[in-house]
Amino acid sequence: MKKNIFPEALKKGAKIAVISPAGAVDASQLEKGIEMIRNKGFEPVLGEHLYAKFSNGYNYAGTEKERIKDINWALNDKEISAVWASRGGYGCQHLIQHLNLKNFTKNPKWYIGYSDNTVIQSNLLKKGFASIHGQTIKTSSFGVTEESYDLIFDVLKGKKLKYALKSHPLNKPGNIEGVLVGGNLALIYALLGTSYSFDFKGKILFIEDIGENFYALDRMIMSLELAGVFRKIKGLIVGGMTNMGDEKDNKDYEESFDGFAYQLISDRISKYKFPVVFGFPNGHIKDNRPLLIGGNANVKVADKVKIEF
Repeated sequence: MKKNIFPEALKKGAKIAVISPAGAVDASQLEKGIEMIRNKGFEPVLGEHLYAKFSNGYNYAGTEKERIKDINWALNDKEISAVWASRGGYGCQHLIQHLNLKNFTKNPKWYIGYSDNTVIQSNLLKKGFASIHGQTIKTSSFGVTEESYDLIFDVLKGKKLKYALKSHPLNKPGNIEGVLVGGNLALIYALLGTSYSFDFKGKILFIEDIGENFYALDRMIMSLELAGVFRKIKGLIVGGMTNMGDEKDNKDYEESFDGFAYQLISDRISKYKFPVVFGFPNGHIKDNRPLLIGGNANVKVADKVKIEF
């Protein structure tokens, strides 16, 4: 099996491109994150249309052409060593048919983001390149944990990720090793049946989501079931599920790991024997610790959970 490509570790002073591939963002929302890049010893380079605005049923960070131009510049410019998305939202699906990876394949670099950025990361993995599923720049202004960002910088510097977690009551024990795929469930669902969907065979799947009605969550899980995803994967890691259902009726609405959402997922996959990890701290939550999409993960699920890349 061909191994996925990991970019080289960044040296001090390396340039990190900051782009907006999806939703619009204000400069005030990125100030803290951009300064953090500088404080870590790197040079932030802002995309031409980073703060652009284009309203077309949604507030995008510029037109499709503008966003395509920025992401292709960031991926291919030889002076750029990593690409960090300002935020998610919606809009990355507009870009994936137009990604130019000609120079990127010769000079691979980390792509960092989550949420809507899942579709970019799926496309990169199709070409054999790993990426970082972690905090965007905008979320640095929302009171997220410092460790969420520190661990991303650790990866950029070439360090390996290792996690030790408390066991969750819904976990299924077992030991597995395999390539991690996935990200935001709504985007995994949106890509099903397309040429940009993840290859799930023999993989470990990670899912997280925010702001979905419970019936919508069930519909997405059912779609994965009907597409045969759960018959193909080696294991499942479930991250943040927050702001789910109706705020008036859901006592766990603000919780990172919604109890009803977790039970719903657990019930749907109950017939499968693969190991399952619930409660991994990644997603639309304040303690959003990075995962490596395309990375080889060693997962041990017992009284405690250990995940290493």
